[in-house]
Amino acid sequence: MTLAGRSAIITGASLGLGAEISRQFAAAGASLMLCARNVTELDAQAERLKAAYPNTQIVTQRADIASRADVDALFAAAINVFGKLDILVNNAGVYGPMGSIEATDWDAWVEAIAINLTGTVYCVRKAVEAFKPRRYGKIINLSGGGATNPLPGISAYAASKAAVVRFTETVALEVKEFGIDVNAVAPGALATRLTDQLLAAGPERVGANLHARMMKIQAEGGAPLDIGAALCVYLASGESDGVTGRLIAAQWDPWPFSAEVKTKIEGSDIYTLRRVVPGDRGEAWDKT
Repeated sequence: MTLAGRSAIITGASLGLGAEISRQFAAAGASLMLCARNVTELDAQAERLKAAYPNTQIVTQRADIASRADVDALFAAAINVFGKLDILVNNAGVYGPMGSIEATDWDAWVEAIAINLTGTVYCVRKAVEAFKPRRYGKIINLSGGGATNPLPGISAYAASKAAVVRFTETVALEVKEFGIDVNAVAPGALATRLTDQLLAAGPERVGANLHARMMKIQAEGGAPLDIGAALCVYLASGESDGVTGRLIAAQWDPWPFSAEVKTKIEGSDIYTLRRVVPGDRGEAWDKT
């Protein structure tokens, strides 16, 4: 019960990774405010959790994080129900339009940025407002392959996820003195409904390489949802206090971190984005 006594908002909580995060948070004892755009799916997930964890407080609110009004209402409702807020998990996201940049629907491209980036940022803004007076809080932003690799054919997704990581690193420094930890999670290549959307789009729109990779992920089952969700539980718990401003890969990084490793991380640029220079690749044409 590592999250007992803590309250959390989880966005995009109805399906896929969001549903698994909400399940593990409930198992860890957190009080939950779950949100998603689809009320039917959201209510179904809440009922499953209430049946499995009858002693856990679970409430829901329909919200589109691209809407400021929805987000304002979501945070107001959570604080009204719980009396305080300890954790925000920004899981809601979309791939957005698929295809070359000149051929995709522009409004859909902008909408993807509004959900993945500005919606995430506005949720963080509201969380910081709630956390600062208490001088403690945990913010977990879900990232993905778009943060560290170019993804032709889904440029809105790639651009927004890279921006989320740099925003995570930046805001972590802004709020560090208030005891607020802000981290990004790379859950691995998941076989979810988003994967199905990429496969349905076809290689002509998303590129042969990406389409082939998604086919392999679907065939092999993808990264286990429970690993990414477990990392979110760790980052929401007191055990991770002091780990902040990092992009952590659920499958590949050796979390939970020991006290010694946490100290080494804090004094370095480990688990952050950076530019690759020639010397990193054994080349010697850097300016001297």
